[in-house]
Amino acid sequence: MKNSLRAGLTSEFQFTIPPTKTVPHLYPESELFQQMPEVLATGFMVGLIEWACAEAIKPHLDWPREQTLGTDVKFSHLAPTPPGFTVKVNVTLIGVEGRKLTFAVTAHDGIDRISSGLHERFIIDAAKFNAKVAAKRSQLANAGQK
Repeated sequence: MKNSLRAGLTSEFQFTIPPTKTVPHLYPESELFQQMPEVLATGFMVGLIEWACAEAIKPHLDWPREQTLGTDVKFSHLAPTPPGFTVKVNVTLIGVEGRKLTFAVTAHDGIDRISSGLHERFIIDAAKFNAKVAAKRSQLANAGQK
């Protein structure tokens, strides 16, 4: 990571919600979800906030060798957002402890604040991480052969 990655960094990220990011699309396999309202799914909101945080710090990493992965989410989902609304996500990097990054986050859909809270991410070495994932896949494949 670069010296410029410091607490106090702020960023705003915007995304217009398409119908494909609503509850019925979260798990198409779920008949239950298919019957629920067409509003931004909490699962997709989590991903949107992760995206906003990752974009905020990307210039301060040795990308793509260094990347970040979300490890903790502690934020609310306060109001429904129908498709077509643009959500603004504001993030502030409030803590840098080695490879652990902590963000304060808020999101607003132009009418309501839809989220606020904290999100943690860890900086990873992509090659080392991918090697661990490959080893885990290999364990599954080997377990299936027994």
